[in-house]
Amino acid sequence: MANEQLKTAAASAPWMADALAPGLPPQVFQHTVSQADMAISITDVHGNILYVNPAFTRVTGYTTDEAIGKNQSILSNKTMPPALYQSLWQKISQGEVWTGRLINRHKDGSQYLAELSISPIVDAHGKVLNYLGMHRDITEVHRLEYQVRNQKALIESVVDAAPVVIALLDVDDRVVLDNHEYKKLQADLGMAEPAPMLMSAIRASLELESGKGRRTSGYLFLDREVRIDRPGGNTPRWFSCSGSRVREDDSTADAFLAGRRRDYLLLVAKEITSLRAQQEKVRVAALQAVMADEDRVLALRESLAAATFRIEGPLNMMASVVAMLARRKGETDPMSVALVEAIAAGQQALEELRSMIPGETREAIGPVNLNELLRDVLDLSTGHLLAAGITVSWKPQAMLPALQGAPNKLRSLFKALIDNAIEAMNVRGCRERELTLASKERRGGIEVLIEDSGPGIDNSQHLKVFEPFHTTKRGGGHLGTGLSSAQQVAADHGGYIEIGPAAVRGCRVRVLLPLHPRP
Repeated sequence: MANEQLKTAAASAPWMADALAPGLPPQVFQHTVSQADMAISITDVHGNILYVNPAFTRVTGYTTDEAIGKNQSILSNKTMPPALYQSLWQKISQGEVWTGRLINRHKDGSQYLAELSISPIVDAHGKVLNYLGMHRDITEVHRLEYQVRNQKALIESVVDAAPVVIALLDVDDRVVLDNHEYKKLQADLGMAEPAPMLMSAIRASLELESGKGRRTSGYLFLDREVRIDRPGGNTPRWFSCSGSRVREDDSTADAFLAGRRRDYLLLVAKEITSLRAQQEKVRVAALQAVMADEDRVLALRESLAAATFRIEGPLNMMASVVAMLARRKGETDPMSVALVEAIAAGQQALEELRSMIPGETREAIGPVNLNELLRDVLDLSTGHLLAAGITVSWKPQAMLPALQGAPNKLRSLFKALIDNAIEAMNVRGCRERELTLASKERRGGIEVLIEDSGPGIDNSQHLKVFEPFHTTKRGGGHLGTGLSSAQQVAADHGGYIEIGPAAVRGCRVRVLLPLHPRP
């Protein structure tokens, strides 16, 4: 039957005779066309069907007898735009191949989506003799494509509408997918990609806990808090971060047999700033009470230390006088004896004073967020700053690595430096009163710069200011151990403090603390 159809078609399409030449056995051509899984039809230049293969019947429902002699338009659903058909005929009549999708109609009237290719058959002179049409029913494929597309659009809509920051990261922490909240965070922080910074802080916290962090099945980490400090007077922002692994099958050709997969990290960050801000108010209030007690103890320690320092001078002078009198008049001289008794009484009183000096409390060493600690000191000093009319420029690095140290001692260090800057600017004649506080990670440590617009410190005094009971203020004023204690705290943490002139005016104090001080 197929042979007869091909012969009939060949009579109307002379080019088919070449296909039946001795070089290619006729049965090969017949079997190839008749057994092809794609619907094949051959028409004349007017679109009248000359030949259809069995797959044509399976796809359209039309038998060979019902199709041959009919126009190809019997498959048209009449719903496609006329301009599409005009474009189709214009192209194939010029000898060009047309490919595309059309809505066709089965014999029973039902619709299906066809992926169609029409190839003009031309003679040696380029004249179109026939048309070879091949098409397949892609209705189910189309449905699946749109189902996947709709699911993708739905997932993207849900992700974008989610009130949390979502970012999909590759193994190098590059962002391959994000949502609107993530883009808002980018704009708020003024940085290209906040995700790598968040991941750096999370990994650091996991390392500090030696892998003992809270983990839940399916999560690499769960509810990890990250603090981001912003410059100026902006409130810090807190995020609770969770991360889970996402795997994707590699779709490249060379992975067809290997079955490779790509690993991604789905980072979800929920902002908890409002909650943490309330907790911070309570914490800072409690910290203020603790620091006030420590300030009182420190003031008492300084006062008693200053008293012993002042008493030691006269006692030492009296001891020199006793030694001189003993050489001249002997140790039995009444004046020498009286002075010795006075010195002994003074030494006893001095020892009693020393015993009254409160000892320093030992503090546990642990991870410290230096930005948080510096912000605490600014909050504690707000009253003094406002009273002195000082404006503060807060320039923190958005996120700093954790520093191993004693938090209260470090607070005392920076509070002493800031109090010193406030006192330096709170003098008559100092009109522009500005305090700049900046933090930055540098070479395995953290650098903190404190700059004030006060009168500054003479170069000859840069080292002497760290001596106990030394002051650069006119008339002496209060003699304390603030800067010397601050230097000692820095040294205990493996760091140091240096003083130099500010870029424009005033004084600049630079504090450098290593992340991991040597034992």
